[in-house]
Amino acid sequence: MEPGGPLAEEDRVTKSRVDVLSSFARKMRGRRIVPHEGPTGEPHGEQRMGGKTGAVRAAIFGVNDGLVSNLSLIFGVAGAGVSNEVVILAGVAGLLAGAFSMAAGEYISVRVQREVFERLIHLEAHEIGTEPEEEQAELAELYVRKGLSRELADRLSEEIMKDPALALDTHAREELGLDPDEGLGSPEAAAGASFVTFSVGAFVPLVPFLFGSGPAAVAISAGLSAVALFGVGAAMTYLTGRSPLLSGTRMLLIGAGAAAITYLVGTLLNASVGI
Repeated sequence: MEPGGPLAEEDRVTKSRVDVLSSFARKMRGRRIVPHEGPTGEPHGEQRMGGKTGAVRAAIFGVNDGLVSNLSLIFGVAGAGVSNEVVILAGVAGLLAGAFSMAAGEYISVRVQREVFERLIHLEAHEIGTEPEEEQAELAELYVRKGLSRELADRLSEEIMKDPALALDTHAREELGLDPDEGLGSPEAAAGASFVTFSVGAFVPLVPFLFGSGPAAVAISAGLSAVALFGVGAAMTYLTGRSPLLSGTRMLLIGAGAAAITYLVGTLLNASVGI
């Protein structure tokens, strides 16, 4: 075969297509790509939520985790009848340990998710660049499964595949169930947000013990935590659409139950082993 023959020209076209797709895939690294509902109506991971809703969700659950966990820890220690200094030490330790644990977990979670998505996108880019006919047929089949006629699906997939960047974007959405427009999240930002929101919640039941001690501090801590628990539960209705009163009361009962149990355990330990 001569150097300028049809085969060489086909190789050049394929290489050009792959280069374009690889460049486009690299640009996606700066975005936070999230799963969304796939083309067949079956969920691919978590269903897509808007950026604002997702941020509210993360903040609410971060505060809730910090509040319930540290409230339970502080009441368990306070129930054991130890000194106020020990209660404060336990509360601060619980706040820091929980916040760092949440931040580390969120960092690893987002980092791994990001790496998986990047790999999937680059594999898809390679397949589109080297096997365009197969990928076009695959895309057409996806549209047929969504309800389009075979003729329209073939025409639509053919037009999409003419633009490598559009083809990769479409395959990411329709085949992989990812939304490139949402971007790839920052593990550092996710970790920082988790640390802050958990710390805010964990600090609430600790505040009274910084200015008082004994039964009075326990009572004030219970009151502040009850208000915060109800508020967090009511705020969840932003996501669920349920009654704020019902959601707030449910969260209050859950948090109060956890605190009561740990306080009782601490009291029993104090009575049995003389802590």
